Amino acid sequence: MAQKPSIPKGTRDFSPEEMSRRNYIFDTIKSVFHLYGYQQIETPAMENLSTLMGKYGEEGDKLLFKILNSGDFLKDVADEDYASKNLVKLTNKMCEKGLRYDLTVPFARFVVQYRGELQMPFKRFQIQPVWRADRPQKGRYREFYQCDADVVGSDSLWNEIELLSMIDTVFGKLKVRVAIKVNNRKILTGIAEIIGAADKIVDITVAIDKIDKIGIDNVNEELRVKGLSEEAITKLQPLLDMKGTNEEKIATLSELLKESETGLKGVEELRTVIEGINDLGHNCEIDVDVSLARGLNYYTGTIIEVKALDVEIGSITGGGRYDNLTGVFGAPGLSGVGISFGADRIYDVLNQLNLYPDSVNSSVKVIFVNFGEKEAAASARMVKLLREEGVSAELYPDAAKMKKQMSYANSQNIRFVAIIGESELEQGTINLKDMNAGTQETLTPGALVEKLKNA
Repeated sequence: MAQKPSIPKGTRDFSPEEMSRRNYIFDTIKSVFHLYGYQQIETPAMENLSTLMGKYGEEGDKLLFKILNSGDFLKDVADEDYASKNLVKLTNKMCEKGLRYDLTVPFARFVVQYRGELQMPFKRFQIQPVWRADRPQKGRYREFYQCDADVVGSDSLWNEIELLSMIDTVFGKLKVRVAIKVNNRKILTGIAEIIGAADKIVDITVAIDKIDKIGIDNVNEELRVKGLSEEAITKLQPLLDMKGTNEEKIATLSELLKESETGLKGVEELRTVIEGINDLGHNCEIDVDVSLARGLNYYTGTIIEVKALDVEIGSITGGGRYDNLTGVFGAPGLSGVGISFGADRIYDVLNQLNLYPDSVNSSVKVIFVNFGEKEAAASARMVKLLREEGVSAELYPDAAKMKKQMSYANSQNIRFVAIIGESELEQGTINLKDMNAGTQETLTPGALVEKLKNA
């Protein structure tokens, strides 16, 4: 018995209806990217592992999908290495490439590789799939799309303010209520300094980034395992549970971090960004969240995360400032800041809240019934004319029973059904049925085109 076909866990197939919905999301985001002056690029699905490794921290490196070398991938593996089953050592010898983990590191590689051809500041967007060898669960996939927007070659905080405005615009168009959480990595560095654990900044950020997932008690336990003292953990607690307005939180941070130069710089950057987006105006919530860490090691300034307010799901957008990322590729001092919309999670949110416009679920605007050879030929000419005028149209391919053809139109959510029968052929007209309104009318070809163009 043949094995039933399947797909890997953490991946998904998408039907035509689902792709219509996904394309609505992609098109909405892309339109906003263009509105803000960002230019599109693409990078390969696979990168050299030397490009990817060491950019996401120890946990991120474990989640990279690695690709076996072509041909005899064991040729460089000694017998003793194979017998030792040292996976790290074996992987380094068997794999030179990997699937991209995100779009930011490949973008940094792109900027360095083509720097002489790029005008700075360079604003780019990218909409492509990424892969992570993560444990699949609700809202977390092994293959998913990211929609990234980044600007490099500028230190100005206006870039951060613009990105927050872009997030507000995108979710306003999608009609999703969100809260944008904002923090600054320098604040976290300052906190690590004042609690006497400056050397544990990576461990601290990786741990507190999990507060929403595992809770404060488990975060504290992870910090103990990483070697933080009880005194340091105690000092950390009030900072992770700060209350009040954004202005009150910033004032509190200014006082708490007054002995840390780095921390105060982060507070001032945060204040500038918050005041800037407030001055521009916004519809979504903006929330200063000191527990926000975003565990990726390359963030150095502002960090951003977006949560949907009406659906229980993880972050649906995130990003931040990275001053040092391009340095590892030979271009130190090139600062950048960017955000990434998680298209797959946004798709899940819109599905749960049923926020798609009716037009998204329609395949074509009009279908012509097929009554036979002569009628089909006349209908095909009208279909061609309509398509030339920018109206999506199709002809049912078989002269099947009327009930079957109408059933097909209903299943495809096609609003209009056009009929050219024997009498319409003689009179040079088309009978048009509006399936939504339950009405029908007889039209000339020219009137039909105008009717459907404006429908």
